[in-house]
Amino acid sequence: MNQDTPPAAADAARRFPPRPLAAPMVDSANAPFWQAARDGVLMIKRCGACGEPHWYPRPHCPHCGAPGTAWERASGRGSVYSYTIVRKAGPQPYVFAYVTLDEGVTMLSNLVDIDEAALRIGLPVQVVFVPTDGDGRVPMFTAAGLRARFGRRAGGPPALAAARRAA
Repeated sequence: MNQDTPPAAADAARRFPPRPLAAPMVDSANAPFWQAARDGVLMIKRCGACGEPHWYPRPHCPHCGAPGTAWERASGRGSVYSYTIVRKAGPQPYVFAYVTLDEGVTMLSNLVDIDEAALRIGLPVQVVFVPTDGDGRVPMFTAAGLRARFGRRAGGPPALAAARRAA
């Protein structure tokens, strides 16, 4: 920021609100994940043979190679493993982050509704579900203990469509 930046623009540059998102591409393999996301629940897969959780979802375990993975509800809590601020991909900066869930898997996602000054490796985060075009919702993360202005964390009733219309 320079001295000529209006205060409102400076404040917007320090926060990372969700940006418009296309609806997810749903198929038979990922439909349970996207349905759960619409309902405000984060799902991961776990191997029936070795018991290891994994992300990204796939039918065979990446740890032991066995078929027979199953969906399970994740806590939606974790910590930032790594992040980068993307400033040149459009009119609004956003944060890409690897988030390691409490279950042990690491997801690539976005951090939203968070002050730039608060960003750090190890930051405790919780999942929030950001509305997309259509009726989809995409899991993203915000600082733990904060309720994002566009929705609630995992397990709470979604209040996202109205918030998106208001944004």
